[in-house]
Amino acid sequence: MLQMNEVSKVFRTELVETRALDKFSLRVDEGEFVTVTGPSGCGETTFLNIAGLLETFSSGQYLLDGIDVSQLKDQARAKLRNEKIGFIFQSFNLMPDLNLFDNIDVPLRYRGVKSAERTERIEQALESVGLLSRKKHLPSQLSGGQQQRVAIARALVGKPLFLLADEPTGNLDSNTALGVMEL
Repeated sequence: MLQMNEVSKVFRTELVETRALDKFSLRVDEGEFVTVTGPSGCGETTFLNIAGLLETFSSGQYLLDGIDVSQLKDQARAKLRNEKIGFIFQSFNLMPDLNLFDNIDVPLRYRGVKSAERTERIEQALESVGLLSRKKHLPSQLSGGQQQRVAIARALVGKPLFLLADEPTGNLDSNTALGVMEL
């Protein structure tokens, strides 16, 4: 499903060259649960951004569901990302002017899901994270843990082929975190 072969990412400025990833290889098959850990600044978020097609890599090969992503143009990468990947961002990335329902609706609209199905999926997703009663609230009206759960619902609502999560339970209490991991 996801295969990286000697993927490197180098950030360059006039004075410094930083290797965020250096010949990183990984294979993840369907149904596997993989955790990438390390000290702060060792490249975990860079890996997630590359895996999620949010960032390009400097060298190596990356196959996503059998597709060599290095050859894809921006529009094709965006389409593949939307169809196959769910994201849970460390900073939530909720749109502040949209209520919870509409925040979760955005990726489904991009996929062309019909209105009735979108409503059903969104309500199920919000119910699964215990926030259905707050579907008309704005993100600013929620705690950090509640915003995290909205981000999780948004990632799951599209039924992605795989899910990328950057510290998905960092703002949650232990019991809620266990429930989220089961989802």
